[in-house]
Amino acid sequence: MAVNNKSAETLKLAKILDLNEASNLHGTLTSLRGKDVAIDASGVERVGVQCVQVLLAAANAWEKDSKSLVIDKVSDAFRKTMQLIGINIDHLLAKEIRQ
Repeated sequence: MAVNNKSAETLKLAKILDLNEASNLHGTLTSLRGKDVAIDASGVERVGVQCVQVLLAAANAWEKDSKSLVIDKVSDAFRKTMQLIGINIDHLLAKEIRQ
């Protein structure tokens, strides 16, 4: 689903997305539910599977709500981690950064 970045809420992810950050991320995403969201993962240095699970669950929830959740910017570390664990995020990426 397309997102108008001007009307979307922006969520800048933490540098370290580990187990400790998973509940914070869940809480933040829960507070944004019902809104279009653009995620900025440009500063992410390390990603844990727990945060990946939270992001994928959010993507499913947003889809069910007919709202837009896109990853607007990604760091190399974020992209490489997703590839290493076998998660295809292409459908979540903003059109401008798809490869």
